[in-house]
Amino acid sequence: MLSTLISSKTRLNLLIRFFLNLAKKNHLRGLANDFNESTNSIRLELNNLTKAGYLIKKKEKNKINYLANHKHPLFNILVNLVRKHTGIEEIVENIASSIQNLSAIYLLGDYSKGIDSGNIVIYIEGKIVDKKYINNVINKTEKKIKRKITIVNEIDPFEEKLLIYESK
Repeated sequence: MLSTLISSKTRLNLLIRFFLNLAKKNHLRGLANDFNESTNSIRLELNNLTKAGYLIKKKEKNKINYLANHKHPLFNILVNLVRKHTGIEEIVENIASSIQNLSAIYLLGDYSKGIDSGNIVIYIEGKIVDKKYINNVINKTEKKIKRKITIVNEIDPFEEKLLIYESK
C-alpha cells in the first residue's frame, strides 16, 4: 500500500520504524545496521523527515537520537497508515472481534522493533475458546495482509514487546 506511494525503500522503512513503535528512539548507526544500508542513505532520509517535522532529534551524549514527533499535525494519520500498511490494524480488528475476555494483544520480534520483516509474532492475553476458529481468522488475515502471523503462548519478560490493543 505505502510502497506505491513512497518510492524510497529507506524512507518507508524509517516511517514504519518510527510510527509503529512510537516509544522507540533510534540513532543513525543502529538504523543503518538494522536496515543493512549505508549511513549516508539513512542520514539523508532522517534529515528530510526531520526537516519536514515528522521526526524530532535530540543529542544525548555522543549520539543524536530520533523519535516520532507527536505534535506534528499528520502524526495520527501516519500512525494509522503504518498500522494499515503492516497489517497490524487488520490483525487487531479480526482478533479482537473473535476472542472472549480479550485483555491485550502484543507484538513481539521484528515488528515490536518497527521492522517490517513479513513475520508478525503476537501474544494474546485472553481466553481463546475456539482455536480452530482463531486459526481460520489468522489464515484469512495472513492472505489479506500478505504476511505470516504466529501466535505465541507466553512472553519472555526480557523480550521487547509492543502493546497494540488493550480492552477498556
